[in-house]
Amino acid sequence: MEQLKALFHKWAGEPCTQCLALGANGSSRRYYRIIGDTRRCIGAIASDVRENEAFFAYSRHLHARGINVPELYAVHDDRRRYLQQDLGDLSLYGLLYEKKQKGGGFDAEMLALYRQALADLHDIQVAGRDMDFSVAYPRPAFDSRSILWDLNYFKYNYLKLQHIPFDEDRLEDDFQRLAGRLLSADTNYFLYRDFNPRNIMVVENSKLKIENSLTHNNNSQFSILLPASQALSTAEKKSNPAKNSQLFYIDYQGGRRGAAQYDVASLLFSAKSDLPQALRNELLQHYVSLHGDPHFMDHFWHYVLLRILQTLGAYGYRGLFERKPYFIESIPLAHNNLRRLVEDHPDLLADLPELQSIVHRLGAMTPTANPQPPTPNPQTDDSQLTVTVMSFSFKQGLPDDPSGNGGGHIFDCRALPNPGRYPEYKAYTGKDAPVIEFLRDKEPVAIFLDHALAIVSQSVDKYLERHFTHLSVSFGCTGGQHRSVYCAEQLAAALRSRYPHVNVLLHHREQQ
Repeated sequence: MEQLKALFHKWAGEPCTQCLALGANGSSRRYYRIIGDTRRCIGAIASDVRENEAFFAYSRHLHARGINVPELYAVHDDRRRYLQQDLGDLSLYGLLYEKKQKGGGFDAEMLALYRQALADLHDIQVAGRDMDFSVAYPRPAFDSRSILWDLNYFKYNYLKLQHIPFDEDRLEDDFQRLAGRLLSADTNYFLYRDFNPRNIMVVENSKLKIENSLTHNNNSQFSILLPASQALSTAEKKSNPAKNSQLFYIDYQGGRRGAAQYDVASLLFSAKSDLPQALRNELLQHYVSLHGDPHFMDHFWHYVLLRILQTLGAYGYRGLFERKPYFIESIPLAHNNLRRLVEDHPDLLADLPELQSIVHRLGAMTPTANPQPPTPNPQTDDSQLTVTVMSFSFKQGLPDDPSGNGGGHIFDCRALPNPGRYPEYKAYTGKDAPVIEFLRDKEPVAIFLDHALAIVSQSVDKYLERHFTHLSVSFGCTGGQHRSVYCAEQLAAALRSRYPHVNVLLHHREQQ
């Protein structure tokens, strides 16, 4: 973190005065809004150097071709820390969500923005045809192996976590047939990979501010890529689709060579956006008219199928396994997308019999917005260690240790920013999106959780080494409703990710 702040100082010529942690639902990268006296940017800490190199190369390529992507300001020599343009907080999904909350929804402004996004997508796909795909991560092309990874992601992280029966050998046969059909499309485009409304930023022209960077001589610690004075030089020439806003595109580091249909499916069938089918059809025709390939629709619906299955795999991993609320809430919507797809295209699965059987089983399910994974049994599971994570209210006394061992870690959350002091958060808990958004943007909360995870991980490692069976971890706050619940949820998710063979039990004493 100190190195990231030093990188900002080197680029901006002034020290950091504020550093605010930003959320990243489906990413292990950590983002911060870094603010000085006159400059601001987004700082990233990302440990995967190969993925970072792809992002750097793609950003330079697309920026040079007039695509609205965040400008890279500076990259640390370790290639794990970098600074980029601050595009604000409003995504296309966020704008749609705001409109729905106010009783509106997909109005003329949203239609104009989606049409612009599809037009920009076509430009991105074509501009990226001559990309240097040698830097692509994890593969240079969305080939058969990549497709089978996505399909197995669905199999292992959704079907198995939901305990849905299937014949694995027959399903693999279907996956091979589906991959062959998908690859018969034209695959000579830049496949963005995650072209969804959360990765499309809506930025008002009045907020697009060019910062004149100072000239710095590079030294052994820093590697400056682009001066800030070059920001938006081509982007500002673009027309504005709604009012005085422009669209910018982020999170394309997983891009590679592939078919254009995949990204169109990603945008139009984003589960949480839940676009009306009539509007999907209108927007699809708009894109087809831009694309101009008479065979585009020959493969489109199979790419929609692939994208929905991959999405369910992601929701299974991030939601059912890591317990991230946004992904858990999205599962029923993805189910609805899959059900409507096969209803509207009954021949889609005609020669994929096992997959067809699975989809029919999913159609018969009524998934809740908060499905619960099976409770681990420490007597039968592979791991002998069970970690019980609990939230509680100090007003109601310290929690009991259900293992009978007594003690354990108790963390006091009362020094953290308290959403309970604000009327708009009083009806929510730390499991609800408004409180989550409030707390994950606060740097003291991120630092607190980092320290807590380090302390608990040290115990887990030692307990595993010594074959201990129980560890208790509790988070307390004033009412046991907001901060303690949020911290317990976050720590439990981190432990499940870091120690997949450890049984992590989660209990919110005052809420349950």
